[in-house]
Amino acid sequence: MSEGTGGRVVVVTGGTRGIGLGLARALLDRDCRVAVCGRGPASVARAVDVLAAGPERLLGQVADVTDRVQVQKLWDATTEAFGRVDVWINNAGATTGRKPLWELPADDIGTVVAANLLGVAHGSAVALEGFVDQGSGTLWNMEGFGSDGRTLPGLAVYGSTKRAVTYLTDALAKEVADRGTALRVAHLSPGMVVTDLLTHDYSDAEFAKARKVFAILADRVETVAPWLADRVLSGVPNGGRVAWLTRRKAMARFLAAPFRHRDPFAPTGAAA
Repeated sequence: MSEGTGGRVVVVTGGTRGIGLGLARALLDRDCRVAVCGRGPASVARAVDVLAAGPERLLGQVADVTDRVQVQKLWDATTEAFGRVDVWINNAGATTGRKPLWELPADDIGTVVAANLLGVAHGSAVALEGFVDQGSGTLWNMEGFGSDGRTLPGLAVYGSTKRAVTYLTDALAKEVADRGTALRVAHLSPGMVVTDLLTHDYSDAEFAKARKVFAILADRVETVAPWLADRVLSGVPNGGRVAWLTRRKAMARFLAAPFRHRDPFAPTGAAA
């Protein structure tokens, strides 16, 4: 089925939790057929249960994105189940504890670099090879803090990988530029979303301080994911970007903060 019609087939790596799970749910709500992957059978089974769609519309696959063979199996399982892949979203990622680089265990650094950069490279390679064979498809790579060059103490490794993902995505867009308009590579930027990745490794005192910023800039998954899903399905030109939290929106929120109360952590928290 072509990307211009309903029922498109979308792969979401790391789709078993957080923004990935939210995207999978929003895409299913928009009549897509969706494949999600996670590193373990338990997380995949939970996601399939939560998403509650039949096997004709939802595939859960165990896949470690740092292993090209497993990523290829994800593509193969998806095409076997649904006939093709129209959209591939490289969402899987990880972060370290919020510590100076020299205090981080080597294994933690390796895990984040492998998931955030190597995993995106493997996912991109598998998806683009498949799209070239199909003659169409859109690859989306998930950006994060650091993609725009900003820096923050304690996020040296995470931010470096996201900066690299932005370069990788731009480079891939140029590599497919002569393949026609049916093949595209683009950036997907969810902004500051309330997930375990955002709140990871804060002490109580640190979180109380950071929460003031989160109250202004952060949003809930159920607010951001449907908006992103709509734009993913609408598409952008090759090399384009879809961003939820733009600089303009962030500035407007800071200006409005003294007059507006937001709590994205509350069960029914408001979102802008």
